[in-house]
Amino acid sequence: MPRTPPISIPPYRTTPTKLKELTSGFIRPSLSPWGAPVLFVKKGDLLRLCIDYKQLNKVTMKNTYPLPLIDELFDQLKGATVFAKIDLKSGYYQILTNAPVAFMDLMNQVFQPQLDKFLVVFIDDILIYSKIEFEHDQHLRTVLQILREK
Repeated sequence: MPRTPPISIPPYRTTPTKLKELTSGFIRPSLSPWGAPVLFVKKGDLLRLCIDYKQLNKVTMKNTYPLPLIDELFDQLKGATVFAKIDLKSGYYQILTNAPVAFMDLMNQVFQPQLDKFLVVFIDDILIYSKIEFEHDQHLRTVLQILREK
């Protein structure tokens, strides 16, 4: 919200093992008056780094980027027989409330020439669809090249 004083939540208590994870390069020192605590959530045998943005999200102005209508997405897929899904799961790594729509908007801009031709973006997933395998190989190469460049 405009004119909201900075919110900085103190770090949560953690274990030496988890502190060691913080040195992996995900986090760097900040002088910002805004801050959110880091925590680790066990996912299988691994620890997943998360950031608790609850307090910051309460004062963040929400972005209203529209999600595509499922029926329209299905209409685009008519006639396609070959599919590939790319999950950009680190695209918005546990970030603020507007991150999913901001990320989707960015991906729609990046892939604008391919949208409605052979590609659909839905939040952090990219669906590539084609009528035949040869065409699909070309589409996949195009998408992967764009991702490499961006």
